[in-house]
Amino acid sequence: MAEVRTIDRGDGVALAFAHTGGAGPTVVFLPGYMSDMAGTKARHLEGWAERSGRAYLRLDYSGCGRSGGRFEDGSIRRWTADAEAVIRAVAEGPLILVGSSMGAWIMLHLAPALGPRVRALVGIAAAPDFVRWGLALEEADRVTLEREGSIARPSRYGPEPCRYTRAFLDDAGTACLLDRPIPFAGPVRLLHGEADPDVPWEVSLRLLRALASPDVQLVLVKGGDHRLSSPDHLALLERTLACLS
Repeated sequence: MAEVRTIDRGDGVALAFAHTGGAGPTVVFLPGYMSDMAGTKARHLEGWAERSGRAYLRLDYSGCGRSGGRFEDGSIRRWTADAEAVIRAVAEGPLILVGSSMGAWIMLHLAPALGPRVRALVGIAAAPDFVRWGLALEEADRVTLEREGSIARPSRYGPEPCRYTRAFLDDAGTACLLDRPIPFAGPVRLLHGEADPDVPWEVSLRLLRALASPDVQLVLVKGGDHRLSSPDHLALLERTLACLS
């Protein structure tokens, strides 16, 4: 595995990443909410990149994984800026962005920031705008936000609940994308599990329709879950990236 290194974000916060040198566009993996670059898909793609001689970059947003900073200070725009800082410091030339769940939301904000360097996008269980369709707030939640500054939801993937701060929710509410055209013009591939219990596959269909690109394909995986991390699912991801790079 590539060595984990850090860069200073510019304000003393260290952002962690692992970069694999190679040919072709650099494949950049963007983790989901409360996830990091040590996840199954991120590490599997590093091995794939090493075997196939491709350039690859995985990273942690501030407050996540091995990066510095506080998770409570994170937001869609903050983490987008973190990813952009690492990419500009480490990766050269064209890019393929791979966003997992919330990482696909960040991917959609990164693409215009990085401009023509971004050759293609790959979304895995893409979850843009999830604060609108997946996080209904009750009056009790609003009281808790006002009193404590955050709310929590149980997680299917570990004992620690998913925590959402008022700052995150306020920023996310203004960072939503699906209610207007998304101007990316390059190839986009969306992989989504038909049995995803967290992100309905219809979200990827909405994204397909919102993207301006004429080259958008949605692959609906029969029986697929949210993570899409089984050997068959990872092989599908490999094939998808190989065709784009």
